[in-house]
Amino acid sequence: MKKWMSYLLVSVAMMTGLLGCSADIDDYHQTQPRFDLFEYFQGTSTAWGMVQDYTHQQTRRFEVDIVGTIEGNTLTLVEDFIFDDGEKSQRIWTIKRLGDGQYEGQADDIIGVAKGREVGNALQWQYDFELKMEDSSVVVTFDDWLYRQDEQHIFNLTKIKKFGLEVGRITLFFQKQ
Repeated sequence: MKKWMSYLLVSVAMMTGLLGCSADIDDYHQTQPRFDLFEYFQGTSTAWGMVQDYTHQQTRRFEVDIVGTIEGNTLTLVEDFIFDDGEKSQRIWTIKRLGDGQYEGQADDIIGVAKGREVGNALQWQYDFELKMEDSSVVVTFDDWLYRQDEQHIFNLTKIKKFGLEVGRITLFFQKQ
């Protein structure tokens, strides 16, 4: 019994340590170039990405053509997706700049309001998403981390979670046209 309790305590300590090591958007204050969501996505850009399941096996690949327009404090992104199996879809984001690097956004397949914050060269974007599956759908949480590499490139790493557990990942690369 003591051995089992010892293993349990070590496991809890390790998990607590791992959870305490997660990235924080405030860690990026000194990084360059500055992210600037509206500046980067105004005009046209293209993205390439992949989806991985919980085992990290690639399950889908896709390309996205993006057109961004700004009117006042609102950025509208029209994203046209083409998947490796031929499926096509479109998502239209309406993103409001709130000030102090904070944003709120909405799209048809987003549940509620997405919240984002940019600091330095990073943007963390979080929202619930209705993931459509063959004959049903499930709501998952997206935790997007976008990193501005230079004037033309952004890397995007997304954890997809259900009940707090990671069930998938998306890796995406953007290139401004």
